[in-house]
Amino acid sequence: MIPYALGFAIGCFALALALNLWQVTRARAVPDRVLALDTMVINVIALLVLYGIAAGTGLYFEVALLFAMTGFLSTVAYAKYLLRGDVIE
Repeated sequence: MIPYALGFAIGCFALALALNLWQVTRARAVPDRVLALDTMVINVIALLVLYGIAAGTGLYFEVALLFAMTGFLSTVAYAKYLLRGDVIE
């Protein structure tokens, strides 16, 4: 039963990732694109964790953690750039 649930979940998150990519290309405002990119990071993290469960290894969980930190920092830096026009003061 677990392989079927993992396959279904991976398919759902892959579809969500594709829809987020479509939103990135179609969004008119820059904050909408940033939000779509941040949501893409969350979907990629979910896909990495699900693949790690399916593969039975803990390596993908560490990769997901590193990807989460990188995604968070890039979102914060881009939001600061949009608000102030400069990242480093």
